[in-house]
Amino acid sequence: MTPELTALTLAALLQVVQFGLYAVPANLELGPGYTMSARDREPSKQMSERTARLGRALNNHFEGLILFSIAVVVVTLSGSSTLLTAACAWAYLGARLLYIPAYAFAWTPGRSLIWAVGLLATIIMLLAALVAS
Repeated sequence: MTPELTALTLAALLQVVQFGLYAVPANLELGPGYTMSARDREPSKQMSERTARLGRALNNHFEGLILFSIAVVVVTLSGSSTLLTAACAWAYLGARLLYIPAYAFAWTPGRSLIWAVGLLATIIMLLAALVAS
């Protein structure tokens, strides 16, 4: 398995962990009456600020993971894996790991800088694959 595919696999597992970090407190705070419903209405009570942030961080990871997955597939299928693309893949994963507490604890401007590292790493991987072709 290439380093990029390993990082992608770990990023997907991180997504599962991140889901748990959000789902457990959300279920405790909102109660099973709402979380087991069809959610056609707004909940009768609000989640805590931190739990809501964890939910937004989870959604952000879904968005970032789509583009990162594309980058890994392009690098892998084109045979463009290099030390640079591997380093970028690990930088993406590291940024996503740091992004969770950064968002949960409202680190500003750190959260945005960490997010930018992940995006930049993904863009570099895509550009490296194009240049190698």
